[in-house]
Amino acid sequence: MRRLGKPKRSHDSRRHPWTWAVVLGLLAAGLGWSAPAGADAGSSGLPEAIDSILGDSRMEGGAASVVIADATTGDVLHQRGPTSRLMPASNTKLPTSAAAMEILGPDHTFTTDVLTTGRRHGSVLAGDLYLRGTGDPTALAEDYDTLAARVAESGVTRVSGRLLADDTRFDSSRLGRSWAADDESSYYSAQISALSVAPDTDYDTGSVIVRVAPGAAAGDKPRATVTPKTGYVDIDIRATTVAAGGANDLTVEREHGTNTIVVSGTTPVGGSGAEEWVSVWEPTGYAAAVFRDALTARGVKVTGPTRLGHATPASARRLASHASMPLKDLLIPFMKLSNNMHAEILTKAMGHKVSGKGSWSAGLAAVSGYVKGVGVDTGKLRQVDGSGLSRMNNFPAKQFAELLLAVRAEPWYADWYTSLPVACAPDRFVGGTLRSRMCGTPAALNARGKTGSLTGASALSGYVRDADGRELVYSVVLNNYLASSVKPLEDAIVVTLARSTADDTVPVKPGSARGAERDGDLECSWRKPAEC
Repeated sequence: MRRLGKPKRSHDSRRHPWTWAVVLGLLAAGLGWSAPAGADAGSSGLPEAIDSILGDSRMEGGAASVVIADATTGDVLHQRGPTSRLMPASNTKLPTSAAAMEILGPDHTFTTDVLTTGRRHGSVLAGDLYLRGTGDPTALAEDYDTLAARVAESGVTRVSGRLLADDTRFDSSRLGRSWAADDESSYYSAQISALSVAPDTDYDTGSVIVRVAPGAAAGDKPRATVTPKTGYVDIDIRATTVAAGGANDLTVEREHGTNTIVVSGTTPVGGSGAEEWVSVWEPTGYAAAVFRDALTARGVKVTGPTRLGHATPASARRLASHASMPLKDLLIPFMKLSNNMHAEILTKAMGHKVSGKGSWSAGLAAVSGYVKGVGVDTGKLRQVDGSGLSRMNNFPAKQFAELLLAVRAEPWYADWYTSLPVACAPDRFVGGTLRSRMCGTPAALNARGKTGSLTGASALSGYVRDADGRELVYSVVLNNYLASSVKPLEDAIVVTLARSTADDTVPVKPGSARGAERDGDLECSWRKPAEC
């Protein structure tokens, strides 16, 4: 039986500008299923069981790439279309997150600093104030308030110069390659900057939460609030309150190229209204506005205007600093909830670490360097962003399986493994996008995997133990189907693995999509309030 070779640790500082150990020895010849001498290739029944699942009518006319391997030996137990390049959706976060752990390190933190080149004259700071970011996707309004409080505690009550927002750690490209234009105001497609604000502890950076409540009587304008409280966005209420029992069909969207958020439609008296997460236009300005408001609230007046994109001089001295949680902890909201913005920020941060350029191209080159270094043939895939939001990404299941096997040898593997969603684990920060899936089966609280969802593209790749306790690696990438969701097929494959042994396959028939699985166009965690 062909297998992935046992990993060997190697170091090549000539090929990579960072210092790291890599895993080598993954099949030069490629994955291929064959039986040991004298055995019947189909004796376990696994190929037939998986082929039966993928023969479901929901995959009529679709394409599948599937690889299953023994996690310990690397033996390939079954494959179907292993080299077919398909859209992986958020499975793209697997190489991005693994590369980030290696390149940035599990203890990496993002810092946000307040600095100045000015001089103090009593309580007056004569000069400019710099707000410098390095990409912290977890920075909340309360963190900017803490920075402002430290400035105030130093005795400063007035800054005679400007507030200069330094986001130059990353380039000025805000949106990923071929991201859908109709997602522009969606929080899961927010703009990327080295300075931003998250409105919640899911850390949906670059967005605000708009809550709309009906008026007291029919004909009244609905009421709207914004979290965090900021004047950076304007709310244009065009909606109407209607009589009790009427339609609640509110839409909340930001107009292109502006920070005007339009509320339209109707909401009934006594109704639930709406709650929407909306991306902002130009997150650097958002962070600067929130910080400036915090300074004002703390009794510090900045006389000059706010300006964006100014690099902090090397001579500037630090007045206050905030550090994010370490990367190994950030992986939990990132991977469990499939946060796109975290993936893109990490990508640019890797670019800056490796080449001094906080761009997508530099970051993706760093990801590719890591993935290639552990033995995955990067010539067989295309990755154009960190998150998988782009429909230009193309990965075969074989490459995912190789990566999943290789990372098991990494010193940070335990933290990375913990970040993967767990089937049927009810806590959002444990089960994540799998918390409502595979419940009542041997895969529950057993299977871990990264989900992926776009229109016509679904994926699930990870680890599961079979009925004998043998750990398996699986990667299932499905494309070009017309059904609303094929996640029950992915689940049936994983549950089949969990129910079976090396000698006896127990087939599982795919069920119907339930709850959050019915709409396979988006990750369930992207629909707010979260459906999984």
